[in-house]
Amino acid sequence: MWTEDDTKWEPLRLALMSGAEGSRILVTTRNEAVARMMGATTQIIHLEKLSDEHCFSLFYHLAFLNREKEKSDLFEGIGQKIVKKCKGSPLAAKTLGSLMWNKKTLKEWSDVLNSEIWDLEVVEQKVFQPLLLSYHDLASEIKRSLLFCACFPQDHRFYKDTLIELWMSQNYLNSKRNKERRTIGQNYFDDLVARSFFQDFELDDKGNIETCMMHDIVHEFVKFLAGNESLIIDLADGANRAIELSSDKVCHLSLVSARGWLSVPISFHKCTNLRTLTTFASKKRNTTIDGDLVLQLKCLRTLKLSDWVEEVPKEIGELFHLRYIDLSGYQSLKELPDAICNLFNLETLHLENCALEKLPKAMGKLINLKHLYVRGCKIKYLPKGIGRIRGLCKLDEYKVVCGEHGDNGNEILELGDLGMFDQLQGKIVIRKLGKAIDAREAQKAQLEKKKHLLILELNFGKKRSDGEEEVERRRKSDVEILNALQPHENLEYLRIVSYRGTTVSPKWLMSLHHLRYLTLVFCIECECLPPLGRLPSLEVLKIYGTNVKKVGIEFLGIEETRTSPVTAFPKLEKLFFERTQGWKEWEGVRGYKGRLSFQRVDDRSANIVQQPLLPVVSLT
Repeated sequence: MWTEDDTKWEPLRLALMSGAEGSRILVTTRNEAVARMMGATTQIIHLEKLSDEHCFSLFYHLAFLNREKEKSDLFEGIGQKIVKKCKGSPLAAKTLGSLMWNKKTLKEWSDVLNSEIWDLEVVEQKVFQPLLLSYHDLASEIKRSLLFCACFPQDHRFYKDTLIELWMSQNYLNSKRNKERRTIGQNYFDDLVARSFFQDFELDDKGNIETCMMHDIVHEFVKFLAGNESLIIDLADGANRAIELSSDKVCHLSLVSARGWLSVPISFHKCTNLRTLTTFASKKRNTTIDGDLVLQLKCLRTLKLSDWVEEVPKEIGELFHLRYIDLSGYQSLKELPDAICNLFNLETLHLENCALEKLPKAMGKLINLKHLYVRGCKIKYLPKGIGRIRGLCKLDEYKVVCGEHGDNGNEILELGDLGMFDQLQGKIVIRKLGKAIDAREAQKAQLEKKKHLLILELNFGKKRSDGEEEVERRRKSDVEILNALQPHENLEYLRIVSYRGTTVSPKWLMSLHHLRYLTLVFCIECECLPPLGRLPSLEVLKIYGTNVKKVGIEFLGIEETRTSPVTAFPKLEKLFFERTQGWKEWEGVRGYKGRLSFQRVDDRSANIVQQPLLPVVSLT
């Protein structure tokens, strides 16, 4: 079924209701919304790809029908190689099996094996037809977003959040109702997932899709529809041979090389409509980008380079239409040109895992910047000017810096300056909180006002071998700073690392009613655990490396004298204790009449002499 219109389904459903008791209705669809409309939400079966063995069995049944065994044996080896191109698709195996039934010679079989199999007219007609029905059912805006995927190479793994940002850069996510663009992109992605355009999902800790892939058939289908607008050039030998693109129809270009290249071997001066340039290289090499080449890309909106570059030319500052730049992973890139600050339309800047040591002082000129990713860089501080970018939504990492100035007198973005970013969302990691900062500065960050910030890591930094006086200062400071960094009650994920207080119990912890994941890592001074059993939404609790010797009733957050039933940890599913060598006793609650049920309680290092006596404890 294809239609989501329940008025068309209802007459058929009523006619089928007169079946005998125990009868079942089996419906196939590419659209999960159809299944929900039919009321089958608890009985949906997501079909996986066929194994090579089963795929070949289907192919063999058709291709070798009524064929003499000797000839079947002759063609079988080639047939197995053809089936591998089906990548587990039963429809492709059936179509090719029917096609090969008419092929009588080894040459004909070899021609099919060595051809671009999806260019065969019979495959295009029969395999692409079901996809066309799904495609035509999409809204026009979602169609554009799907066709953009044609510029990625086969077997590419898409990161959902990155794909949505790429759609933003192409202006595909406009809203007539002032809806947040990332939400629109999420809706587009969910729609494409529901219609089976993506598969092979990897999930994050919260069960949400983090990455996905596109089946080869779907990828070829999308390339077929995109036509000349998307082009992938495979520089198989990695040589610096010159290539001149002469078509002004190419909008999205990808360069693919297994060996990398020393310079980008393309001339773009005739590609007046080029909006996307991405590179993919499995081998990293120091690459140079010629400034004259950059000047040929005046219409470019998206620049995603997947190689090592030693230097970004200053001419990049003249690409005023750029919305998206990805330079992540460049271990030879030490600095960015000041001219990059002229890109006032820039919305996304990826610099993760670069060797960058500093950012340009004038970063505040990037007034439309929404997403700044710097995690894994060698950057010591962020320039003060970033505080002027009030619309910043994503900042993946901030490092606390002592003092008021960075190198050469450049002012730094202080912890309190985070208070200016009211629209921060998603995740942020704040590092080096153990530095000598005032708790009043931490309070200025105003994390409690950032209602869209769902994931927070507070990292206080490693312990230094200082005297007793410094250790005591650090212990007191950490407690004050943690209390000052109160997040919004919407927070779902909290990770606290290298905290030196004797208990991890900030005054705001019990107000986090939506907290689902809590991780305490190397809080080595911690001697007792807070009443975490009171957190109503907590699903996963991980505790690594504490100095706790006894876990008792305070951990559950209930009173020992209480006689009425109460539920501690009402949503907890997984509990981890690791590297807790000092832990000797886990005291039970004899008067406890509630329920504790964990899917997993895991400790590989503790030597517990007394464990809890509870009515219900399930360990799996």
